[in-house]
Amino acid sequence: MKTAIFEERQDQIHRKGEAPFQMDCNRESLAGAVSQRACVFCGARVVLYPIADALHLVHGPIGCAAYTWDIRGALSSGPALHRLSFSTDLQEMDVIFGGESKLYRALTELIDRYHPKAAFVYSTCIVGIIGDDLEGVCKKVSREKSIPVLPVQAEGFTGNKRAGYNAACQAMFRLVGTGDTTGISRQSLNILGDFNLAGEIWIIRDYFKRMGIEVVANITGDGRVDDIRRAHGAALNVVQCSGATMDLAKMMEEKYGTPHLRVSYFGVEDMAESLYDVARFFKDPEMMARTKELVREELSVLYPQLREYQAALAGKKAAIYVGGAFKAFSLVKAFRLLGMQVVLVGSQTGTQADYQELHDITDEGTIIVDDSNPLELSSFLKEQDVDIFVGGVKERPIAFKLGVGFCDHNHERKEALEGFVGMLNFAREVYNTVMSPVWRFVPRRSGAGGKG
Repeated sequence: MKTAIFEERQDQIHRKGEAPFQMDCNRESLAGAVSQRACVFCGARVVLYPIADALHLVHGPIGCAAYTWDIRGALSSGPALHRLSFSTDLQEMDVIFGGESKLYRALTELIDRYHPKAAFVYSTCIVGIIGDDLEGVCKKVSREKSIPVLPVQAEGFTGNKRAGYNAACQAMFRLVGTGDTTGISRQSLNILGDFNLAGEIWIIRDYFKRMGIEVVANITGDGRVDDIRRAHGAALNVVQCSGATMDLAKMMEEKYGTPHLRVSYFGVEDMAESLYDVARFFKDPEMMARTKELVREELSVLYPQLREYQAALAGKKAAIYVGGAFKAFSLVKAFRLLGMQVVLVGSQTGTQADYQELHDITDEGTIIVDDSNPLELSSFLKEQDVDIFVGGVKERPIAFKLGVGFCDHNHERKEALEGFVGMLNFAREVYNTVMSPVWRFVPRRSGAGGKG
């Protein structure tokens, strides 16, 4: 039985093979549908949060700071100031008379106490309503304390998560170009859009080191303010999770002439091709030789260990719902490598081109969905009888309530899924989840005798 869909949502859902491909997307969420999307403020916060030596101050009610505290499992190799979530805790009297003086006092006290390299100040919905001059307060404190104090205009009612990404990029762009680029190699790059979940950026940095490439700045996983200030000296920007940081890459290309490449570090095929693309960019035969050797070494270790998982998982069904569609491409390929069938794939912020590509790489019958909601996702999971659902923190309760295996591929995971070793970790997690004997006892399976 097919899932019932809100009439206004019909053109944001496509079943491959039933009709010519056509998808509407990149529009405001349907009122009352309880979209899985986050707000503008949350989008900005998750992008900037991993900059570890900066102060992060939320100008708004305490709930906004609580909502986004420690929202990413972003590890730091040094300072951990980013894990302290500060708020001006606006109250009723502040709403009536304004919160600028409270913001000023909070900023000066926190800067004196923690001595950050920079401060990011996030505006929330209430700040946009009462009209506090965030820019003016930040400029005043920046002059007095001699550090960058950067407003992040992220009022939640002005759009959705994608607008928050742009607000974060606008704030970071104020830092870029203010540092000394002396000594940066011509074979250098910045890593954009990786948030160092479970230490993943360290895996990718090691690959580039083995290729002979200098990494100038991590933007933003394990990020440092001074590195971002000199990022314009790098020869290339490589952009993972392109929805989050592509705006920054475009700004740097326009102002500083820094070219960019879209890359993905998930799955064997995309990880290898990303490294080859970077080596091709530098046009260095020795670098290309080192890259081929790196890939050969990694695959010689990986493939023998994957065979056990491939044999057990062949024919199992997977569903994918992620924030940015670019991540979904790699996940479809990764599941195919494991012999599994992707029967549902969607994203919060995909574009027409993204969904066209998903249509091209998925199998007949796959449901492709934009900006879904819990009711739809629950119905699709039951309709397709999936074995594992890949998503983020907001999708986990849906899977657990339905008795479906779940894999966190977003904010909170504790195990690295990027790189060649990440593919092995992913395969192991999928295997352990799908093949668990517990699924024989959930109501949707127990009556049929179980599939585990």
